[in-house]
Amino acid sequence: MNDFNKFENVIIEWIKNNDKNTKQILELIQNHKKSEFWFSSIIGFFYQYGIDCDVDKEKSLEFFLLAINNEKSLIQNEENDNENNEFGLLQSYNIIIGKYLLSLFYYKDIISDLRNLSDVEVKYLKSARKGDPIAQYNLGYCYQHGKGVTQDHNKAFEWYSKSANNESAEGQNNLGECYYYGFGIDKDEMVAYEWYLKSANNGCAEGQNNLGKCYYHGKGISQDCNKAFEWFSKSADNEYAEGQFYLGECYYYGRGISQDYDKAFEWYFKSANNGFARGQNTLGYCYKNGLGTNKDYKKAFEWYSKSANNGFAEGQNNLGYCYKNGLGTDEDYKKAFEWYSISADNGCAESQNNLGFCYRDGLGTERDYNKAFEMYYKSAINGCANGQCSLGFCYRYGIGTDRNYIKAFEWYSKSANNGYNFGQYNLARCYKYGQGIARNYNKAFEWYFKSANNEFAKGQHCLGHCYYYGIGTKVDVEKAVIWYKKALNNGVKDATVPPKTSPTTPTNGNAFTSPSSASAPTLPSAPSVFRTDKQISVAILLFYVAHCCHWLVIFST
Repeated sequence: MNDFNKFENVIIEWIKNNDKNTKQILELIQNHKKSEFWFSSIIGFFYQYGIDCDVDKEKSLEFFLLAINNEKSLIQNEENDNENNEFGLLQSYNIIIGKYLLSLFYYKDIISDLRNLSDVEVKYLKSARKGDPIAQYNLGYCYQHGKGVTQDHNKAFEWYSKSANNESAEGQNNLGECYYYGFGIDKDEMVAYEWYLKSANNGCAEGQNNLGKCYYHGKGISQDCNKAFEWFSKSADNEYAEGQFYLGECYYYGRGISQDYDKAFEWYFKSANNGFARGQNTLGYCYKNGLGTNKDYKKAFEWYSKSANNGFAEGQNNLGYCYKNGLGTDEDYKKAFEWYSISADNGCAESQNNLGFCYRDGLGTERDYNKAFEMYYKSAINGCANGQCSLGFCYRYGIGTDRNYIKAFEWYSKSANNGYNFGQYNLARCYKYGQGIARNYNKAFEWYFKSANNEFAKGQHCLGHCYYYGIGTKVDVEKAVIWYKKALNNGVKDATVPPKTSPTTPTNGNAFTSPSSASAPTLPSAPSVFRTDKQISVAILLFYVAHCCHWLVIFST
C-alpha cells in the first residue's frame, strides 16, 4: 500500500473487528515468555493507537525499538541453533514489522508533525517527549484551551496524563479536571477525586481547592464539610483566590465551622482582591446588605462593577440592579438594561427575568410584551423561581401570549415549590379562586401560610383573612390580628386590624365565598332580622299575637 494512513487504518479495523477479545490478546502477548522477541512490534502498535489500552506514544516507541534491537540475537541464534528455524521466523517477522511500523511512527509522529507544528508546540514538544512533566503540563494546557494550537481535549488529556504520572502536581490537578468534566475522556468523578487528592497532597493550591469542592458537594466522595473546610483553608493559605472564596462560603453558611460573617467577609475580601470575579460579586453583596461589614452601597456598586467587567454573569446582573434602583450610583434605566442584556446573554437566569421586566415596563428600552414573554420563558426554563412566577403571570393575564390559566397554575406551582414567596402567593390565589385548578381552600391556606412565613406582605394579609373568616382553617381571630399587623408593618396599608366583635364562622371552608384578598377585611354585616330558627319562630308567634290583638281592637269598637 502506498498510503501510510490507509495501511494503518486497515490494520486497526482488522484488529478491532476480529472475533477475538483484543484486550485479552494484548494481555496474552505481553505476558508471553517470548514477548520481547515475537510480539514487541505488535504491542507497540496497540499502544500507538490505544487499541484496548491508553494511547502511549513513548511506550509504543520503546516496543518498536525493542523489536529492531533484537536483530543481533536473531543472527546469533541462527548460527548456533538451526533446529529453531520456526521460532526464528517469528522473531524475523517481528523485526521486519517493527522496522516498518517504526518508520511510519517517525514519519507521522515526528517528521510529519514537525512540518505542521505551531511555535507553541515546537517550544514544548521536544522537552515533553523527553519526559519533562512541566513541558507535558504546558502542552496539555495549550491543547485544552487552544493556546497557540487548535483546541484538542484528547491531546490535552494525553499530555496531562503523562505529566501527572511524572508526579507533576499541576498535571495531576488538570487530569482530575479532565475526568471531572469529561474532557478527552469519559466523565468519572471518583477518578477525578483520586487525582485531585494526589495533587492536593503534592502541594498544588488549585488541587487543594478542587479536593475541597469534592468534599463540599459530595462529588466522587461522601460529602464532608469538615474536610472541605480543611482543604479550602490550605488552598486559601496558599493564596489561591477560589480557595479563599470557598473558605468564605464555609464561614458564611457555617459549613465545617461555626457561622461567622466577619470571617466570611475577610476571606471574600482576599479573594476579590486576588481577582476572583465571583468573590468580587459576593463582596459587593456583603457591602449591599451589611454582612460582616457596614452597609455601603457605593462600595457594593464598586465591587459589582469589577465582577461585571471580569465577565461574571451574576455580577453583571447585580450591576444592572444598581443602575435600575440607583444603588450606589445614579439611577439609569438604559445602563440597567445594557447590563441585564449582557448578563442574560451570558446565561444568568435571574437577569433574563429582570430583562423581561425591562421589556414589560419599557425601562431603558421600548415596551415589548412579546420580548418580555420570551425572556421570562428563558429564565423559567433555566430554573429561576422569579422567572417561573413571571411566566405564570404572563399566562394568567395574557401578556405576550394567550391567556391560559392552566399554564399559569403550572408555572406558579414550579415557582412556589422552588421557594419563591410571590409564586407561593399566586399559587394560593389559583386554589382560592379555582383558576387553572379545582377550587380548594385548604390548599389556598397552605400556600398563603408558606408565602406569609417567607415574608411576603400580601401573603401575610391574606393569611389574616383565612384565619379571620375560617378559609381552609378554623376561625382564629387572635392569629388573624397577628398576621394583619405583620402585613401592615410590611407596607400593606389596607391591612387594618378588624373590630373585636367575632365574625360568623362559615359552615364549610370550601363552600365559603370569601371577600377579595385585595380588599381590607370587614366584618360580616349584622342582620336586622333574627338570626336563628328559634328566634324566627318566636317572631312569627309575636307577629300572630299582635295581629289578633289588632283585629280584636277593631271588632270591639
